[in-house]
Amino acid sequence: MQLKDKNIILGITGGIAAYKAAFLCRLLIKEGANVKVVMTPNATEFITPVTLATLSKNTVLIDFFKHDDGSWNSHVDLGLWADLMLIAPATASSIGKMANGIADNLLITTYLSCKAPVMLAPAMDLDMFKHPSTTKNMDVLKSYGNILIEPTSGELASGLEGKGRMEDPEKILEKVSNLFISKKKLQNKLKHKHFIVTAGPTYEKIDPVRFIGNFSTGKMGFAIAESLAESGAKVSLISGPVNIKAQHPNITTFSVLSAKEMHKKAVELFAISDGAVMTAAVADYAPENISDKKIKRNNSKFNLNLIANPDIAAELGASKTNTQILVGFALETNNEEENAQKKLQKKKLDFIVLNSLNDSHSGFGHNTNKITIIDTNNNVEKFELKTKKEVSLDIVSKIIDISKSK
Repeated sequence: MQLKDKNIILGITGGIAAYKAAFLCRLLIKEGANVKVVMTPNATEFITPVTLATLSKNTVLIDFFKHDDGSWNSHVDLGLWADLMLIAPATASSIGKMANGIADNLLITTYLSCKAPVMLAPAMDLDMFKHPSTTKNMDVLKSYGNILIEPTSGELASGLEGKGRMEDPEKILEKVSNLFISKKKLQNKLKHKHFIVTAGPTYEKIDPVRFIGNFSTGKMGFAIAESLAESGAKVSLISGPVNIKAQHPNITTFSVLSAKEMHKKAVELFAISDGAVMTAAVADYAPENISDKKIKRNNSKFNLNLIANPDIAAELGASKTNTQILVGFALETNNEEENAQKKLQKKKLDFIVLNSLNDSHSGFGHNTNKITIIDTNNNVEKFELKTKKEVSLDIVSKIIDISKSK
């Protein structure tokens, strides 16, 4: 039983997919988990508390207070008890409340008090799932470190066809089990280690209002920093301009703008670190001359001379000691593995993480990624499309394996 003695809060919100929660609860119990169910009042319209109390062997919690005697259900105690909070189904309404801290029911207050990882399985109609407000709220939850289990496509309750069906209980169980397996493998394995992570884009100024940049959001780098911190390491996160913040207390963030600023900080910190993970999308070139005034449009053509920026990964590779670990990233559009192999050798990396822009839902801006890891022993390991949090666990697991031989 892979979940033996794990304490799991199963949160159920008010959507038609709530009926699947009964199957999910049963699967969790069969795997040895201790399950406490917290329902929103609307969820009770779709599935009865009696059913879930019978399956979980625990009283189902819905209200803040027990109205017959005035005693209350402590969301704080629940949050401390749990090894995982799993919200399935998670409706658009509850996702919005979680993202914005609207604590108007026991489930949301429990979420806000929870110290354990949080996984949620969205379930809603196609148009609701696609709405910009829902997308924004899900991105906010991901930035908090929550793990979203992507819904599937198919026939929805409205009769429409599209994305919005809650993932099947068996698949959710698999993701829950994999999370605990990964966390167990990572736990304290990098304690007393110090790692650098570079993340996000760099902006190279042209004038006071314009710059050369790219579409990197920093999501992959921040996820890796969080996973390194969860494995016990102290992390120095050197980030270009992004809209997310690191949450773990083991992470110290250094904000930079340009490639030169990132280069200076990375070189400084690498000398006192055990390794570095270079996820940042660093601009290869910068304007030779930066105008101190806004450049006016005077002609139909405008020439901009560019000069090469420092190659941060290559410089760190040249100074790397036998005990340090250096990980690079390669985002390719053609001859992917061949180009990644060249970068691996040229920059003296321990391994390289390859992304292909030919893979859908991979690379810049997405919450998922599909990677290939190539190491110096010519081992090539291909992974399926996963959330960036799950990808970060795979990468940190590889770092742990290499650190054993350093």
